[in-house]
Amino acid sequence: MKDYSYLSVIDEKKDWLDSLMDSIWETPELAFTEYQSARTLKLALRSEGFTLEENLAGIETAFSGRYGRGKPVIGILGEFDALSGLGQEAGAVCAKPVANKDGSTNGHGCGHNLLGVGSLGAAIAVKNYLQTTKKSGTVIYFGCPGEEGGSGKAFLARDGVFDELDAALCWHPECVTEVRTDGSLANMQILYKFDGKAAHAAAAPYEGRSALDAVELMNIGVNFLREHMIPVARVHYAITDAGGQSPNVVQPHAEVLYLIRAPRNDLVQELYERVNDIARGAALMTGTKEKHEFIKACSNLVLNETMQRDLQRIMTEITPPEPSEDDVAYARELTEKSLRKNPLMDPEHPLHWQTNPYHEDFSMRFGSTDVGDVSWVCPTAQIRTATWTFGTPGHTWQVTAQGKTENAHAMARYAAKVLAAEAVELMTDPDLLQKAKEEYRQKVGEKGYEPPIPRGVRPRAITDI
Repeated sequence: MKDYSYLSVIDEKKDWLDSLMDSIWETPELAFTEYQSARTLKLALRSEGFTLEENLAGIETAFSGRYGRGKPVIGILGEFDALSGLGQEAGAVCAKPVANKDGSTNGHGCGHNLLGVGSLGAAIAVKNYLQTTKKSGTVIYFGCPGEEGGSGKAFLARDGVFDELDAALCWHPECVTEVRTDGSLANMQILYKFDGKAAHAAAAPYEGRSALDAVELMNIGVNFLREHMIPVARVHYAITDAGGQSPNVVQPHAEVLYLIRAPRNDLVQELYERVNDIARGAALMTGTKEKHEFIKACSNLVLNETMQRDLQRIMTEITPPEPSEDDVAYARELTEKSLRKNPLMDPEHPLHWQTNPYHEDFSMRFGSTDVGDVSWVCPTAQIRTATWTFGTPGHTWQVTAQGKTENAHAMARYAAKVLAAEAVELMTDPDLLQKAKEEYRQKVGEKGYEPPIPRGVRPRAITDI
């Protein structure tokens, strides 16, 4: 077995890392408004001797911390944004929504309070290795805002932030412990706006042109489109402005936000153009005017089997921490009271902390991640660790409730060890890194990365859409 003694710094800093996870949990902030969370992580990087760079790509809450010199340059990705409406009492087994100090109902329903700090722990361990051995190599921690609905990494990738990397590593909280071998869907998010003419809905409806009618007809048209698109594609919408609260007024303005997903960027682009045609048709049918704003996009994930298999090896050599009896008891109670309807729940063994075998099927997940854009720039690989009770759905209050448990802390620190060990392997084994790069080049092709976000589009907080 290899010498992993440099990872001991993660155990030595256990209490500090756990306190950082809890601090971010207690200040949940939405995409591109993560000011307190970013500040917490930046202060931590400075205290550990990393060179800080702020406002990456002109995004206030995007930053990096660098340590080392020379090649290879390995990036470790961190996230720290929350979700709206998922504020929850820590340790709850039944839904107990709570408001935050600022009155918001945001909550870490995807575990990003763990993700950002776990990745920080990995960067610190790699720094410890480089500091001790004096070897060539650079580790960069990337504070990546706006993963939830914002595609922060896609904006960073478009603007060249990751271009110097030889490889990138990341992880995500989950209900299993494994190497990620499944793909993700590319997507685009577009805001459609319709403008008509107000009128008295009873006295003179013929003088009005309803923007809300246009939105509804657009939605109907897209519903008919669903039969005629590939089965793995997805189109979602939310009416963000229905035109007001007065039914006796013909609504002169209405807006609808669309999220279009497909397995590849080119397939998303094709669907996007078809949805645009439907929007134009809805405007023609209602005598309204239509315009749309491109909000964001992200690319599909390019898997790197070379790095994935090496991560699997490391996860068999560095075994995950076994949960305490208290953690198991809490997970079992949560299962009994709140996860019974989930077919994946496991009341007998509610925490699946052991490492799963390597999956050979390379299936497709129907969600999306902006890690996909990083994977088009350089070889990239991910792991998952079981910070949640088995059967817990993502983006739920149950995830928020589990965000401060000792099991969640321990599995985040375990992720830190695995990522740090893989980063050191890539720095010290040129054959491994070269093989990962060759696989990457073969998969992305000669064109390489073509950003799906147009140059003029800037990141927008969800409250500004």
